[in-house]
Amino acid sequence: MLSFAASFNDQLSPVAPFLFYVVVAGIIFVETGLLLGFFLPGDSLLFSAGLVAAARDDINIVFLIFAVFLAAFVGDQVGYVIGRKVGRPYLEKHKSKRMQKMLARSEKFYARYGWWSVVIARYIPWVRTFVPPIAGTVKMNYYKFLSANALGAFLWGVGITLAGFYSGSISWVEDISYALAAFFITASLVSAFINYRRDRRD
Repeated sequence: MLSFAASFNDQLSPVAPFLFYVVVAGIIFVETGLLLGFFLPGDSLLFSAGLVAAARDDINIVFLIFAVFLAAFVGDQVGYVIGRKVGRPYLEKHKSKRMQKMLARSEKFYARYGWWSVVIARYIPWVRTFVPPIAGTVKMNYYKFLSANALGAFLWGVGITLAGFYSGSISWVEDISYALAAFFITASLVSAFINYRRDRRD
């Protein structure tokens, strides 16, 4: 992670403070809010932004994490709205049995596991781009999505940025942040599997 993030340091280090905030927040917004941004390296960018903020006196870490949180939160909200306003009508026009069956399964999944899926998806490249529009398409409860989105934006966006910021002076911060992410993802997958087996028995 450190070696890959270092490749962004050379590009971000000379950027003026205001532009720095705009560039980082803009990329995070595109990756999380627009489907065409699925290829963007959000994790490495956030960690690198934290490293640069730690090395520069003119970059305010509080402003940076606020910009990151806002971009990640608004990005997922935009993705949800796109799915709700565009994806859902499109699928309803194509009323094939296969499509309707897939939609029904997705609705059931998001009704049961959608909240955790939105949070966990933040830590999985590519997946975090597609989960919000799918949630909107299957009409996941808006307020559940809103709360999951806020928590995910905080844990992922703010968490990884701060991990980069403090990793220079506290070497174990990076390991702890990703260990926690791995723990929550694993625990959620195990819980989903147990519930799935329970549903099959019922």
